[in-house]
Amino acid sequence: MDRARLIGIAGSYGVAWFGIRVNTFANSRAAFASLRGKPFPIYAIPLRAGMSIGMLLISVELFLMLCILLFIPGNLAGPCFIGFAIGESLGAAALRIAGGIFTKIADIGSDLMKVIFNIKEDDARNPGVIADCTGDNAGDSVGPSADGFETYGVTGVALISFILLAVHDPKVQVQLLVWIFVMRIAMIVASGLSYFINEAFAKGRYANVDKMNFEAPLTSLVWLTSIISVVITYLVSYFLVPDLGDGSLWWKLSTIITCGTLAGAIIPEGVKVFTSTDSSHVKEVVTSSREGGASLNILSGFVAGNFSAYWLGLSIVSLMGAAYVVSRYGMGDLMLAPAVFAFGLVAFGFLGMGPVTIAVDSYGPVTDNAQSVFELSVIEQIPGIKESLKKEYGFDVRFERAKDLLEENDGAGNTFKATAKPVLIGTAVVGATTMIFSIIVKLTNGLTHDVAKLSLLHPPFMLGLITGGAVIYWFTGASAQAVTTGAYRAVEFIKANIKLEGATKASVEDSKKVVEICTKYAQRGMFNIFLTVFFSTLAFAFLEPFFFIGYLISIALFGLYQAIFMANAGGAWDNAKKIVEVELKQKGTPLHAATVVGDTVGDPFKDTSSVAMNPVIKFTTLFGLLAVSLAVRLAAEQGPFVSRGLAAIFFALSTIFVWRSFYGMRIGSE
Repeated sequence: MDRARLIGIAGSYGVAWFGIRVNTFANSRAAFASLRGKPFPIYAIPLRAGMSIGMLLISVELFLMLCILLFIPGNLAGPCFIGFAIGESLGAAALRIAGGIFTKIADIGSDLMKVIFNIKEDDARNPGVIADCTGDNAGDSVGPSADGFETYGVTGVALISFILLAVHDPKVQVQLLVWIFVMRIAMIVASGLSYFINEAFAKGRYANVDKMNFEAPLTSLVWLTSIISVVITYLVSYFLVPDLGDGSLWWKLSTIITCGTLAGAIIPEGVKVFTSTDSSHVKEVVTSSREGGASLNILSGFVAGNFSAYWLGLSIVSLMGAAYVVSRYGMGDLMLAPAVFAFGLVAFGFLGMGPVTIAVDSYGPVTDNAQSVFELSVIEQIPGIKESLKKEYGFDVRFERAKDLLEENDGAGNTFKATAKPVLIGTAVVGATTMIFSIIVKLTNGLTHDVAKLSLLHPPFMLGLITGGAVIYWFTGASAQAVTTGAYRAVEFIKANIKLEGATKASVEDSKKVVEICTKYAQRGMFNIFLTVFFSTLAFAFLEPFFFIGYLISIALFGLYQAIFMANAGGAWDNAKKIVEVELKQKGTPLHAATVVGDTVGDPFKDTSSVAMNPVIKFTTLFGLLAVSLAVRLAAEQGPFVSRGLAAIFFALSTIFVWRSFYGMRIGSE
């Protein structure tokens, strides 16, 4: 298991390295492509980079899991899968938390200079811009790559664990395992095929136009992938498991996966209603800012985020409800709790479009950094540059048009970056449901005893439900506190050292110092948060097993709605600023200042606190499976006082890091 855990960590870090590497090249290429003044290359380059990341990420994940399944002895494969998934979660949680804190310290520090000094976006004289670019790669390339890798793996491990624990017929176990892995291979093929078809149509339609809706081909890619995936799901199931159960389960299982696959397309559409530059909610944020400034801007963003949580929550419930209805017919003869298996398959379907989901998520940081690279190059100030480019590359340079296109595409990137977040957090929660059930099966010996303790009438279970909510709100505050203190130090340094007169670029030393500040507080914040989560998981698992079950359910549910609210509120604030900059052309005005302030509030909402809940929930659930098993065995062998004594010690340790995450991270604490 230890080696599997190390492989999982290495996998998360490996795909994260590949993601940042590819996106770094794509940033510069997209910036250069904009000089022609044509929109299509600026769309095609980020998407191609994202698809390469998504295809490699899912393929490596699948390869490693197949190696465990095929080459590890059967009695060791289960622990290896769990160890592998825990390793993935460890790596993803560290990268998501640290990357999210880093990127938003840098982003806030850089953006506030626009208000304080009334300078342009990504002004090369601003020492915070380099850190902002680094942060976009660290938080929005590294984090999502590792997160996607881990999400895909953990969902698979949850289903494998369920099949081995809840399905008693070995023949059916083998059939279902083979079906799941073949389906995953088919989904990769579906995503690749969809990309090439969509790209051919997009190129034919937009290759030579001067203006395009950047969101349109991305939307068509998501829906095309969803439709092709659904068709392939039914075909593969028909040929692979036609005789499973009563002979009708092939289409029932396909229908359940389809609920998840459709969610992967429907949820992004719901997110766009609240975060797109064409959204009435985002335009409401702009309108409220005209008279109410930053105050009403922030309140309107809160409204958009709250409404989005309501509607997206109902969408997820509806699709899971449909899966539950289908699971009631015939699946109960093969397994315990078929509805739970159905929910796991919904999470599986969420990720059926895994490469495309990762691609549209990765699209955002490339579009953002392409804009920054353009400004940092100060290419407009280079003598004779137009003539040189004309001679070497054979096209006339259009600087102003290039900047407009990059800003417009950044708005599309913001929107689609926002659409991937609820898909990943939804997968985490739905997949956690399956893993929690696996823990329940172990605790109740196949649902044969202590089932009554899974009830509000069992006080520890009820107390666990309440405790989970407290931990989610601590996590939200602790991650935002790290960003707040780090951003304060970054702003403090930049204000004291920015040179606007007689300089075209910030000095390398000043830019490095801002990066150093961001790194320092990202590492401190991640260290405190992760150790709190680690010791809290041990404390609650050792306290009482059914308390821990309630706790796991609670963090999943509270985390789902908190993450959706924060991600979409942040997306609305971000694109409200983009409307003012691109459509209204009102940079440097009080309206622009109000939307910049709103955007800086939304930064830790959408790119720190919300996104990091995903790996934290999955790590807690996976690690909790081992911790609660150990706690039950220890209580049986040594008595309950030993396990509860250890719970008290672990809880005391967790409170130390809770204190450090708040009071130890305050601005005046240094």
